[in-house]
Amino acid sequence: MRAQTLIGGLAAAAATAALALAVPAMAQGAGETVAVTGGEVHTGTSVIENGTVVFRNGRIVSVGTGPAPAGARIIDARGRIVTPGFVAVDSGLGGSEVSSVPGSDDMANRSNTLSAAFDVSWGLDPWSFTLPVARLGGLTRAVVVPIHAGSSNTDIHEHDAAGAGEGGYHDPGLFGGQAAVIHLGQGPDILVRSRVAMAAPFGEAGAGVAGGARGAAYVLFRETLAEVRLYARNRGAYERAGLRDLMLSRADLEALVPVAEGRMPLIISAHRAADILQVLRLAREEGLQVILDGAEEGWLVADQIAAARVPVLLDATANLPGSFETRAAHLGNAAALNAAGVTIAIKGVGVHRAREARYNAGNAVAHGLPHAAALAALTVNPARIFGDEGRYGVLAPGAEADVVVWSGDPLEPLSQPEVMFIAGAQQPLTSRGLMLRDRYRDGGEGALPPAYSR
Repeated sequence: MRAQTLIGGLAAAAATAALALAVPAMAQGAGETVAVTGGEVHTGTSVIENGTVVFRNGRIVSVGTGPAPAGARIIDARGRIVTPGFVAVDSGLGGSEVSSVPGSDDMANRSNTLSAAFDVSWGLDPWSFTLPVARLGGLTRAVVVPIHAGSSNTDIHEHDAAGAGEGGYHDPGLFGGQAAVIHLGQGPDILVRSRVAMAAPFGEAGAGVAGGARGAAYVLFRETLAEVRLYARNRGAYERAGLRDLMLSRADLEALVPVAEGRMPLIISAHRAADILQVLRLAREEGLQVILDGAEEGWLVADQIAAARVPVLLDATANLPGSFETRAAHLGNAAALNAAGVTIAIKGVGVHRAREARYNAGNAVAHGLPHAAALAALTVNPARIFGDEGRYGVLAPGAEADVVVWSGDPLEPLSQPEVMFIAGAQQPLTSRGLMLRDRYRDGGEGALPPAYSR
């Protein structure tokens, strides 16, 4: 009986915590005019001293130095830093709760007949406990990218992602699926845009999927593109079974048509300089729109990446040769790429440490990246890379009102967000961990299960 009471009390407590985090954001800012005044405003492209950011109905109305409009709700930001909300890239936020618990992780697909068509947006969980934690790091948006053999910060191996079976390793292994953009605000609908990019591994991971050699991965990839283009030109014949057998399923072929036509960007995981150059060659010859993910040795070929106008998603703290692919990794990578003119976005680490993106950006500043460029790598650059420039990641008229007021420089670890709005709705700056801490620390009502007494 005592055990049942204990379990019931813990279940009730968990449900209470979940409910507290699931309640939709208050209507603050939904229809009212809000003015954030007196702060040092970093718009994403400039800095305004003693600035005023005004927003209404979820969008920014004005940014400047004028007074707040009459009747506006005032957020006093004097002595504070005001920035756009940060954007997590190459993220699993909303798609994975605990990676070691398969039922809570919807980031990887191992089907033998579905790869490129895998769409992570269908597995998003708006009530994930990872979202409030990420908000504590100033994150308001995320680009959720499927996990595949070449993904950063994962323990997925080639044979895990290849779906070995009757169709063999080659069937789905070259593509991880399609990414989505989400917002991190409270409420049941966090999807901003689905199918924003396709993910694929190259380098060692791509070689493992294709049979063991890098050359095989490129040949197989180009043959796949040829079949996708053949399918796109002959859909009628395909429907009538009048077209030769193709390697991929119809769903995967359809998903890859915009990639082959250069309309959907392809996030390619590549790490060593030699592989990066081959990816640039592939993109040029095939007319692909490419985003590099990883690029730890990118500084060695920074000029070539810049000339190809290919952006890079990177971990600014990668500095150890964990494999032969990253022999030349070092902490000056972000600074070197930026100096060459490459558009960079700085990543956090995995799902549960996504909020550390700002720490990683601060490390990049310590190793030569200009402070303004580091902030841009967390805000305006991710939006630009994924085709949403001007929509978020910037404080400018017409942009969605993702606004964060910081206690100090957001790239300093001791600084914390004090006020946060996502699309104009104010967000609670708490998490399940903080709620549990306060519950047991303060010893208030419900701190212990009902069967216990002090």
